[in-house]
Amino acid sequence: MDGKTSSVVYSEDEAPIEEPGKGARRSRVSGIDRALQVIDHLYETGSPTGVYAIAKAVKAPLSTVYVIVDDLVEKNMLTRNGDGTIWLGPRLYHYGLAYARSLDFMSVATHEMHDLCRQVGETVQVCGRDGDYMLVLAMADGPSHFQVASRVGTRVPLNWTASGRLLVGHLPQEERIELFKRCAKSSPTGRAEMDPGVLSASAGAAFQSRLSIQAGESDYAVACIASPICDRDGQCVATISIVLPEQKAFSDENHYTAHVRTSAERIEKIMGWRNH
Repeated sequence: MDGKTSSVVYSEDEAPIEEPGKGARRSRVSGIDRALQVIDHLYETGSPTGVYAIAKAVKAPLSTVYVIVDDLVEKNMLTRNGDGTIWLGPRLYHYGLAYARSLDFMSVATHEMHDLCRQVGETVQVCGRDGDYMLVLAMADGPSHFQVASRVGTRVPLNWTASGRLLVGHLPQEERIELFKRCAKSSPTGRAEMDPGVLSASAGAAFQSRLSIQAGESDYAVACIASPICDRDGQCVATISIVLPEQKAFSDENHYTAHVRTSAERIEKIMGWRNH
C-alpha cells in the first residue's frame, strides 16, 4: 500500500443531531468529513493529542477514529509520536507550501518581510486573521539572539497583539465590540486589554493611523509594532510587524514605525491596492 492509495474504505457513521422539540436523531457522517474533523481538531488545539481525546472532541466512535488516524498516518497526513499522540504530518506541510506559492499576495508579502528584516535588523512577521485569532503566516528571524515565542502557524487571541487589533480595525464599531465580547481572553502576562469597548476603540484608532503598538501584553518584555495591509476595498487582509525587545522598541520608536508603515504601503502598491 502506498501513500496515494489505500485498501481502507471509510464507512459512514452516525452522529446525533438535536432538533427543537425532538430528541437527538442520527445523521450520516462520511469518512472524509471525519478525517477533516480530526485534522481540524489538531489544527485548532495546536498540539499533539491522543486518539481517545480526538474521538471525544469530534464526537465520533473511537473505532472509527482509530481507522482514520492509522490511514492518515500511513499517508503522512498525520504523524504518530513516540508517546502515541497524533500531530499534523509532512504531507500537509507540502500541500501548504504549494498553495502558498500560488498566492501572489504571500509571495509579495514574504519578499517585503525579508527586506524589512534586513533593514531594521529585527524579527518581522506577516499575520492574518483566523476567526477569533491572529495567525502568523510568515516570519523572518532577525540576526540577534532575541527569541520570539510565536512562530509560523501560531494562533493567539486577537486582543493580545498589535496585529490582532488592526485585523479587525476596518469593521464597524458595534461589530468590533461584539467580536471582542466573544473572543477576548486573558494573556499569560495578564496585561492584555479585556474590555470590549476599549479594544474596539483602540482597534479603530490603530487602523486609522495605520499603526498599532503593544508591549508586554502577550509575552514579557516583548513589543510588536504593526501596520495594516489593506485591499482595494480598504479591508485589512493582513499585517506586517516588527517584533523586538520592549526596551529597544521605545528607544527608537520613530525609526521602526516609519519602516513598518512603508513596508505595508509598498505591499499594497505592488498588489495594485494603493494608488498613491
